[in-house]
Amino acid sequence: MSKLPNTPASIFSVMSKLANQHKAINLSQGFPNFDVDSRLLEISTRLLNENVHQYTPMAGVPSLLNKIALLTEKGYQRKIDTSSEVLITTGATQGIYTVITAFINSGDEVIILDPSYDSYEPSVMVAGGKPIRISLNEDYSPNFNRIASAITVNTKMIIVNNPHNPTGKIWTEQDFEDFETLLEKYPQILILSDEVYEYISFKHPHISVNTRPKLRDRAIIASSFGKSLHVTGWKVGYLIAPEHLMSEIKKIHQFLVFSVNSISQHVISEYLDIVDFSEVSQMYQKKRLLFQDLLKGSKFEILPSEGTYFQVVNYSEVSNKNDMDFATELITKYGVAAIPISVFYEDGTDKKMLRFCFAKTDETLIAAAEKLITI
Repeated sequence: MSKLPNTPASIFSVMSKLANQHKAINLSQGFPNFDVDSRLLEISTRLLNENVHQYTPMAGVPSLLNKIALLTEKGYQRKIDTSSEVLITTGATQGIYTVITAFINSGDEVIILDPSYDSYEPSVMVAGGKPIRISLNEDYSPNFNRIASAITVNTKMIIVNNPHNPTGKIWTEQDFEDFETLLEKYPQILILSDEVYEYISFKHPHISVNTRPKLRDRAIIASSFGKSLHVTGWKVGYLIAPEHLMSEIKKIHQFLVFSVNSISQHVISEYLDIVDFSEVSQMYQKKRLLFQDLLKGSKFEILPSEGTYFQVVNYSEVSNKNDMDFATELITKYGVAAIPISVFYEDGTDKKMLRFCFAKTDETLIAAAEKLITI
């Protein structure tokens, strides 16, 4: 009997496959199509000939763990113990799955804020838990009245995604203060904070759970070098959590992957000595503004993008079709692939929204926009 009887193929796989079939410009799946930093490639080439090809320690290469600790202290003023509070994972998705598997038991409820990344719910279901999906506000900010109403004696965890995929929304200081006030009443609830786009924010700075003393003793934070360093195919992420939580996570991790790709860890460790993460937001800010400027002459309504490398648009002035049908037509008729937002909702809420990924070369964005403004 299937543990996920009603779970279809990932929308990202579906739309990318369709884009390939029709030779469409793929702005659907969230991966960069530009070259990685040449310095990263130089380090990779050199280390290929060194003795870095065997199992690493289960938690990660010690030098990389130390660099993460330095990065966390510099960026978030949080000191972490590399021996007990950080874990290298095979991408953030594996980390998220491992966390859910470690803490969610049969009957436990997990609050998920919709629209939500598609890996959360199936991970909860495989663990035997019950996903409780709560819609965000119209502007995609958290609705704490709805969250409070959803909490029961069975609520074990709430998953927060900030900066938010697919909408690009970033939580404010007030959001966090309200969140802290709410959770003071429920000390048993764990927080899984998905922060894989933490280094991609624009007008408003990203606020990490790492900076919230009232939350971090019950929180697990997921980060992604794949997103931050534009190497999504390397599948290297990491988790930060207090020791009493991390010890349980490691029990699952050791039997799931044991240790993450060795050479990737060594390369990233060395690269962290020279990379400037402040340049990541600056680069994507230019691409975001370019894409928005290119679409200004179109019928698409450009919604705010405060972080991530995604741009959500409303197409209600373009078509009356539902978003899945219109996204399909966009590929087959106009040659551009996007992701329909309804797939991120439990009930398929359709507000005629599409998500475009602007982590592409300028040439790709220009070519896509030339097609979109003709619609």
